[in-house]
Amino acid sequence: MLINMKKLSVAEIKEIIENSEKLDEIYDSLLLDERQSVVKLAAQIKKKIIANELLLEKYARMNHYESLYKNNDAIFIAGIDEAGRGPLAGPVVAAAVILPDNDTILGLDDSKKLTVKKRDELFLIIKEKALAIGIGVVQHEKIDEINILNASKEAMILAVNSLDIKPDVLLIDAVKLDLPIKQENLIKGDQISNSIAAASIIAKVTRDLIMIEMSKKYPQYGFEKHKGYGTKAHYEAIQSFGISKIHRKSFLKNLKGW
Repeated sequence: MLINMKKLSVAEIKEIIENSEKLDEIYDSLLLDERQSVVKLAAQIKKKIIANELLLEKYARMNHYESLYKNNDAIFIAGIDEAGRGPLAGPVVAAAVILPDNDTILGLDDSKKLTVKKRDELFLIIKEKALAIGIGVVQHEKIDEINILNASKEAMILAVNSLDIKPDVLLIDAVKLDLPIKQENLIKGDQISNSIAAASIIAKVTRDLIMIEMSKKYPQYGFEKHKGYGTKAHYEAIQSFGISKIHRKSFLKNLKGW
């Protein structure tokens, strides 16, 4: 249904645009208005419509494995991923996410490809819309004891076991877990599966928040900036202050003096 935009001010039109989910209808209505400022608004909306269409197409492509299993009678598909394999300090964090069938979360992708702002936005949307989210955290001491690969697997198992809903299938980024649940191991899974991408975002933001909190206890290392990764500033801080209680000694054994 076309709206007669000519009777509305530009401010009123902008308010309608901000509060509407039917941009196609608004765009068609704007085409009837010849005011230059409204013509510019129409062009902006057209860009948004095209961008949304591309995101919907991407979501459909990245739902391939979820759809495949659901078409074979699986009900709950959990995507699993971790964050924090590479840092010199802090825990490795894994997440397991079961997304809904009747909703879409546009923009899901490998968390490393997203801006901090976009990651944080999607983190809140996933937490609101997901059917279930599980988190697993394995601390630095355990990483030193069993190595980072095994610690990552342990975090993933903890994440799956903390889900409120038992999944029928696990979609996992590249590793195999010792769990009695059907699994699909996908290389670069966070780029080809919505569920794994959602898990990568939950794991990444959760770990970042942990490291920001740790920066209050160990302010000299700058954890709030590099999140424990081996930046030049981080190595310089280690040389100046030594290692903290949350550093991974196994990652620093070749560093002079440690």
